[in-house]
Amino acid sequence: MNKLSTENIKPPRRLIILMTFYVFLSILALLRSYSIQGIDLFTIGVIPVLFGLVKRTQWAGMVFKIYLGIQTLAALALTTTAVIAYQITPEDVKVEFNGINLPIPAIALTITMVLGFQYWVAFSQKTKAYLQQGC
Repeated sequence: MNKLSTENIKPPRRLIILMTFYVFLSILALLRSYSIQGIDLFTIGVIPVLFGLVKRTQWAGMVFKIYLGIQTLAALALTTTAVIAYQITPEDVKVEFNGINLPIPAIALTITMVLGFQYWVAFSQKTKAYLQQGC
């Protein structure tokens, strides 16, 4: 296959959904970086992942999986901290956003679903095939 025929291949639907999600995350990361006048790799790390996925670079799959691993470690760290805090003072373990208490089980389910979806996309054969066609 020549280069022109591989450029017209569209990404799988699940990857399009994930890239759209990453576009919104990138915008939020840039706004956050502007508001705190600093950069942290956890939030701004989505930008190179998105760039690699859109351009179908050779390193996109690897960086995507590394970023997903970082997200998983962060979720595990927050979960561990919450469990330890709950053992010490259960009444102080709560998540509040704009004065509204968010239920912990709903947060845990949302995080699990978002991570699960990303793992599904990252390790899918369709994603792998799409990224290999771009090289």
